[in-house]
Parts: sequence; C-alpha cells; structure tokens
Amino acid sequence: MRVRTVATAAFEDQKPGTSGLRKKVARFHTPHYLENFVQATFDAVRPPAGAMLVVGGDGRYYNREALQTIVRIAVANGIGRLVIGQGGLLSTPAVSHLIRMRGAFGGMILSASHNPAGPDEDFGIKYNIGNGGPAPEAVTESIHECTRRIREYRIADTADIDLDRLGSQRVGGMDIEIVDPVADYAALMERLFDFDRIAQLFRDGFRMRFDAMHAVTGPYASEIFERRLGAPAGTVINSIPLPDFGGGHPDPNLVHAHGLVQEMMVEGGPDFGAASDGDGDRNMILGRGSYVGPGDSLAILAANAHLVPGYADGLQGVARSLVTSAAVDRVADKLGIAHYSTPTGWKFFGSLLDAGLISLCGEESFGTGSDHVREKDGLWAVLFWLNILAATGRSVGDIQRAHWAEYGRNYFTRHDYEGLAADEIVAHLRARIEGAEADPGHRAFEFSYSDPVDGSESHGQGLCFHRGEGERIVYRLSGTGTEGATLRVYIERYELPEGALDHDPQAALAQLIAESRRIASLDRLGIGAPSAIT
Repeated sequence: MRVRTVATAAFEDQKPGTSGLRKKVARFHTPHYLENFVQATFDAVRPPAGAMLVVGGDGRYYNREALQTIVRIAVANGIGRLVIGQGGLLSTPAVSHLIRMRGAFGGMILSASHNPAGPDEDFGIKYNIGNGGPAPEAVTESIHECTRRIREYRIADTADIDLDRLGSQRVGGMDIEIVDPVADYAALMERLFDFDRIAQLFRDGFRMRFDAMHAVTGPYASEIFERRLGAPAGTVINSIPLPDFGGGHPDPNLVHAHGLVQEMMVEGGPDFGAASDGDGDRNMILGRGSYVGPGDSLAILAANAHLVPGYADGLQGVARSLVTSAAVDRVADKLGIAHYSTPTGWKFFGSLLDAGLISLCGEESFGTGSDHVREKDGLWAVLFWLNILAATGRSVGDIQRAHWAEYGRNYFTRHDYEGLAADEIVAHLRARIEGAEADPGHRAFEFSYSDPVDGSESHGQGLCFHRGEGERIVYRLSGTGTEGATLRVYIERYELPEGALDHDPQAALAQLIAESRRIASLDRLGIGAPSAIT
C-alpha cells in the first residue's frame, strides 16, 4: 500500500455549522474539497495511533463514494479500525450508539439530515466525539482553523472496499468491520421499551403508519415495527433508502409528509402515524385526526416517562433549546426536577447528559432524545409514544387533550423566511434590543449561554422579545441550509388549563405573528409571507 502526501490549498467555505459541513454535491466534487475537510478533521481531533472510528451515512447521493475516500485517508493517518454500516448505511442515532458501545474514539456521519438529496442537491459530513455526540464548538472551531491552514493531505492508494459484505476486511494496517446497521440499535430499543406490551397492541388490531421517506430509517423501521413487534406488512411505507430519497424532501413535517398527514386526518385512518427524516434523528407524531407538535411531544414524554421501563425510575432533569416551546418546563416544575434552556444544536445537550443532569431533551425542529445516545433519535421517540399508548389504552388525541387540561397549552409556531440577505434584519433587531425602553411587561435581549458543566460560553444564539407573561418572539438565523440565509421566527403564547385550549395555533397567535413582522420591519423591507410555517 502506497501512501501519498498531496499538496492542496485551503477552501474558505469549510466552516462547520450546527450539524457539520453541508454543501451542494457539486461543491464536494471539487477536487480536494472532501479530502481537505477529512484531513483537517483528523488534524484537529488528533486520534491516537490505532484508534477506532465508526463511519456511516443516510444513503444519499455521493454517500458511497465519500466513504471510500474517508477509508483511504483514515488508513493513511494511522487509524486502526473502522466500523462501517453495511452498504454505507447507519442512522445518526445508530452511529452514536455504536461509538458508545464499542468505545470508539469518534465517528463520521455522512448526511445533510432533512435536506434533499441527488446530484444537484445536498451532501454533508460531521464528526462525532467519543461520547457519541456531535463535536462541541471548541472542536468544530479547531476543525475550521485546520481547514484554513491546510497545505497537504495524506491518502492511500487502495482499491475500493466491499461495503456490502458483512465481516472483516483489511486495508494496509487498518481493520475494517462491516456491520449490520440495524441489529445493535434494535437491541438497545428492546432494552428501553416494553416490546411485549407494544406487540400486544398490534395483536389487538392497533393500526399504524410509518413513513420512512425513502431514507435511512426504512430498514430500522421494517425490522423493529413489522418483524419484532408484529405490525402488519405495509405498516412501514417508503421503506427502501434511495440516493435521491425518491425525489422527496425527507423532512418529517406537515408539508413534506403530506401524504401521511392526509391519511391520518380522515375518518377510519390509522390509530397512529409517524415519520422520520433523512438520517433518522427527527420525528413527527400523529394520531387519527390529531397532530402533536415537537414541544408538546417532549412534554408528554416527560409527563409519562414512568410508564416506560427504561425511564421508570424517574427523570434526572430535562432540557430544550431556547427556541423550543416551554411546555416541558411546566412538567419539570410539577415533577420537581431541573430544566435547562440551551442554544440550538444537539451538541449543547451533550455535557448535560454526560453529567447526569438530564434524561430527556428536545428541539422544536422535530428532534427528541434521551441519555441512551448523544443524538436526537426519531425511532426512539416513536417507540416511546407506542409504549405510552400501549400502557394507557388511550388515543394520541386523548393523551394530548388530557395533558393540556392538566398543564395548560403552549401555543407555538415557527415562520421561516428563506433566501434572505439577513444582515440588515439582524442589525435592525439588535438595535431594537439596545434601544429598548424599560417596561415591566416587556423584555428584549440577545441570548447567550454558559454551560453549567464545563463553563463554555456561546453568544448570539437568538434575539428574544418577551411580550407579557408567557408570550415571546425569538429570531434566529438557521445554520443548516446550503444556500442563502433563513430567518426563523419562533412565536409562543401560554394558555392556562382553564382557558381556550383547542384553537388553531395560527389563529391563537395571530396578534403575536403580526407583532413579529412589525418588530423586524419585514413589511418595510418588502419581505412577503413566510416560505414555510410549522
């Protein structure tokens, strides 16, 4: 095996975002582009000689080719073992679990999550550390610095490995193990949830529909729901992972999973519906005629965790991102446990989980998880809901309405304005914060976060305008797209248990929605209706 040192030049657009480096496939096809980023990652994290890494992806276009490049650079950099999912497939939570289970040094995930896939669409790569979670800011900043000063990378001249044959292979001095991508993850789920009780639910005639969106969760969902739990064949739809996700947009929300939503909203539809995204870390929950928002879902899981074997001993605490509905805070207060508010990005939950301060956590972007891995986990959330349904014998809608009757309802929506030159808007909002007059009923501030475990600080994490008790508007630029800037506006209002709990969120929040446009001067800037509403 010959190892070459290849001269290169830095690229100026390789700063990792909240979920790694995401660009169009064409950009990754630029000579040296992927190689530079992988080498810079190794230079930044400095794996010891012989280290083990876990590598896999969501099966999108360019997944297999990129994985072969990573193999060649890994062996040239002295990596001792790569654990790779068969076919190059591993869901993001499965990568996290394998890193933790195997005691690996870290891992690489090839995905652009919920972004579309195909030759003209998106690709991504991110590094996860030894706890199984996304690299913290100090690591991503180091990677970025290495991408800026890279002058050469090391790569081995080797033939492609066989990604489809289970078992061991050897490339130079490095062992490669091709593993079943589903088996270890499914075994973990069986330890956390009452599979016997859920299986009985299906034997009793319970009907479910799960949309895998032609992404990575298809094989996981088919194995767990249909084979292990006995759900009828056809329960899982769009189950074959495709390089272009079947031409769809693998984002489990009311817009992109519209076929599932339509099926669930008719009389006689399935009892339960769910979907996951490209890499398997997001989830959407539906009942017949009902939809559960991510903030409500996290709160309901926390309130009912005692019904689930893996959490029956109680929760240590809960956490949510700042921009997520505060519904779970009210549950935590009643349970007498701590609750935390973090910046957006799953990496901020990692230190809280590692320190044992929290058991459950979630984000408004359809991500929910726990201390079983260090990533959000779509199928885990679906199984959690199934366990609650099996234990209570109630419908999704009944559970949600009972929750509101006990805790009140946090009306919540997110309005996205895509493709903006957002600098002017952000500068305007910061000026409004700086010039805000003292008012006992109003607060305006830019959110900064100090990690309670390691003391690390993150600034500029959201522009917040609180309008009275339980009302708030938060503005934030997205870091997960590949083109332009997306301004996300989060709007929330709390309604007491004895109040009006069954309104449509857009109607219930109409005044705050209008206020959100006024504060940001969107009409003055000629910015029309939101690109997306969730």
